[in-house]
Amino acid sequence: MPIDYHIPRLLAAVDRFPQVKVMVVGDVMMDVFIWGRVERISPEAPVPVVDVVKETRHLGGAANVVNNLVSAGGQALLAGVVGTDRQARQVQKMLADLGADASGLVPDPDRPTTTKTRVVAHAQQVVRFDREKRLPLGREVNDKVLAFLDETAAAVDAVIVSDYGKGVVTQKLMTGLRRIARTKGQVVAVDPKVNNFKLYEKVTVITPNHHEAALGSGLVIDSEKALERAGRKIIQDLDCASVLITRGEQGMSLFEKNGPSTHIPTVAREVFDVTGAGDTVIAILTLGLAAGLSLLEAAVLANFAAGIVVGQVGTSAVTAQELKESVADGPRRLKP
Repeated sequence: MPIDYHIPRLLAAVDRFPQVKVMVVGDVMMDVFIWGRVERISPEAPVPVVDVVKETRHLGGAANVVNNLVSAGGQALLAGVVGTDRQARQVQKMLADLGADASGLVPDPDRPTTTKTRVVAHAQQVVRFDREKRLPLGREVNDKVLAFLDETAAAVDAVIVSDYGKGVVTQKLMTGLRRIARTKGQVVAVDPKVNNFKLYEKVTVITPNHHEAALGSGLVIDSEKALERAGRKIIQDLDCASVLITRGEQGMSLFEKNGPSTHIPTVAREVFDVTGAGDTVIAILTLGLAAGLSLLEAAVLANFAAGIVVGQVGTSAVTAQELKESVADGPRRLKP
């Protein structure tokens, strides 16, 4: 059956994004892309030789969520940890150029700024190498992040937890965050890491992909019925209000604790690269909720945004205008 949504409501919500302020807390990264061409195989080993054409740098992880929030017209604050290295200074400058509040970034001399470097040739990723430290934060750094959340909670409409398993999201942080959000009545949305599922109890919405949902629920998802069981089990285990499972070319499935299950087909014309798509989904979903949309309406809006970014190579973000154009074209593209 067709998805029930009202285009003018979605467009009006996007127009309200500039009045919405979202706190993002989580693992901050730098995404480096080395672009080139492959025309031969190395004589030293059976690997391609990449002739480098250019190198680009983009905000990644929690910082890319901020990028998506701002690109779509929202306001954003960022809490997290960086190193004391060159990448940290670049992240801070890029956030400043966006106009985002990065005063919640805590420098930690004991770890590098997480950096993921991808080599891309002919629109295909050849290899990725990471520089990072995945240990939990030290007590002093953790306390500084929590103190920033406490100080700024009254100024935000919603909170996004962007967990990439690099050590920022801990039991202590989530306990403090739930206390703050409960007091303020804020939406808390989580982009999860499988190993940390138990930390996400009582949040508003969690957005695992198909693979994460299978591992998090402990179930094999090989059918629509199995997907339903997995979504419902996550809600039951975490006592959360909803779960939005992203399913790549099959779209998304929304499960609400006190509501129905809804399968939302993709609107992507072509899928080139899913890098950063999860960041886009949770950013637009949260903006939509904070702008007054229902869970289903916000999920539909996030689905339109995802359909845009997966058609581009590399980490990217959606503008408000792109999103509105995609929504307006929806009746011709969103099919049951």
